[in-house]
Amino acid sequence: MTAAAADFQPVTQPAIPVYDAVSLTRGGALAHIQLNDQVYALRITRAGKLILTK
Repeated sequence: MTAAAADFQPVTQPAIPVYDAVSLTRGGALAHIQLNDQVYALRITRAGKLILTK
């Protein structure tokens, strides 16, 4: 092993936040999410899928 290989440190990315969709909807099926001046609707379908619409 060379000195350069021994000094190599992998670049780590900050953790990506994880949010629970049921918590965001407070147990319901719909939540509004605001980004700047836009409001989006996050909906949990009966099939358990997520739909995000403007």
